[in-house]
Amino acid sequence: MHASLFRCGLNLWPPFLATGIRVTRLAADWRHARVELRLRPWNRNAVGTHFGGSLFAMTDPFWMLLVMRGLGRDYMVWDRSGTIDFLKPGRGVVHAEFRLDDAALEAIRVGTADGARHLHWFETAVVDAAGDTVALVRKQVYARRKPGR
Repeated sequence: MHASLFRCGLNLWPPFLATGIRVTRLAADWRHARVELRLRPWNRNAVGTHFGGSLFAMTDPFWMLLVMRGLGRDYMVWDRSGTIDFLKPGRGVVHAEFRLDDAALEAIRVGTADGARHLHWFETAVVDAAGDTVALVRKQVYARRKPGR
């Protein structure tokens, strides 16, 4: 599937659509994505800032998707673990960017060359309009070559 069509689908996906999460960029080579979240009445917490679950949700599928596309069909790729550290109250528009580099893909390929699983950590900052980090999200991706490949 083309990245632009997939991006449109993600923007219509109920977990994103209902919370106001918007994928503003998904590169044609699947190596870069940008996601935004605007503060709305339905995604505010009790003190009027971004609900933490929405901040985590805006980052949730991207590392798995980018790695899956980067490695190709010979690999099984799953999200394994995730953490979020809230550093500052989020207000207004926040965004997160994901950039998958060759070094990460090569580390995964090397780690799975003998058929073993490989666990790789990625880190993403959720940033506000002033450039301040609101939250730091860490995601662990599981990868393994499919049997017989």
